[in-house]
Amino acid sequence: MFARPRSLISAGALGAVCGLLAGCGSSAPGPAATRTASAAAATHAAGNGTFSHPLAVDNPMFPLAVGTQFTYQGKVVQDGESKPHSVTFTVTDVSKVVDGVKTVVAWDRDFLEGKLQEQELAFFAQDDQGNVWNFGEYPEEYEGGKFTGAPSTWIRGAGGAYGGVHMPAQPRDGLKYREGLVPAIEFDDVSVVTRTGQQDCLAGTCYKQVLVVDETSPNDPTSGHQIKYYSPPTGLIQVAARGGDSQEFLALTSVRHLGQAEMAKIRTEVMAMDQRAYKIKVYRTTQPAQ
Repeated sequence: MFARPRSLISAGALGAVCGLLAGCGSSAPGPAATRTASAAAATHAAGNGTFSHPLAVDNPMFPLAVGTQFTYQGKVVQDGESKPHSVTFTVTDVSKVVDGVKTVVAWDRDFLEGKLQEQELAFFAQDDQGNVWNFGEYPEEYEGGKFTGAPSTWIRGAGGAYGGVHMPAQPRDGLKYREGLVPAIEFDDVSVVTRTGQQDCLAGTCYKQVLVVDETSPNDPTSGHQIKYYSPPTGLIQVAARGGDSQEFLALTSVRHLGQAEMAKIRTEVMAMDQRAYKIKVYRTTQPAQ
């Protein structure tokens, strides 16, 4: 059986930026700020970020405009065998308060050989400096079309989970940052910006000012390296791999802007997932999605 590939968007999306926002030592980062439920607050504090307009995610390397749907296609290679793999990532019109901050809810669906393998809700917010932060994820796993559970759920500030920057406002060559530390699910990822200002051509489309990030998991050296390519103003355009027992390769094949009817259907699916997630203890620290 093929192992589940790393989540395209969120699995490496938690950490504080070394030298920019926080250190990359082996010890756990400090606790998240105290939760606040006051909707009247002008700003929200979480970790090292201040969030005056958290839903306005316009970082050019990871923009989240409501109604945008990204489709990626490629393959997963394991033990010399290759299988078709695709991911659909949709920026919904749903929001959710997590750790005192109102976040954008993204819907990420992962297919292996055309069959749903995982679908998840991922929570993002942008701080006043332009850094995009990750506030958690609820990933449902499927086998043979049947829901089997969501054991890798984590929520910022709950159960010792620390979520930090997904995309820094000013990435630069050599910038190293811990992407996340979630002891309960043994998650610990570290990233390094290896190149900036590159050009990358995919299926006849050439992207400029490409940012290349190398992600590794110290707790799981057999996972190898996941290489991600970002280009403004699109965002993530390609995923590659080096080493590891299972390798994922994906390329952006389409960017769509969905209409009201499609968005309404997606909202229904996302709200149903949000309700199911409350069966998991750490998720109960959040407010219902809206």
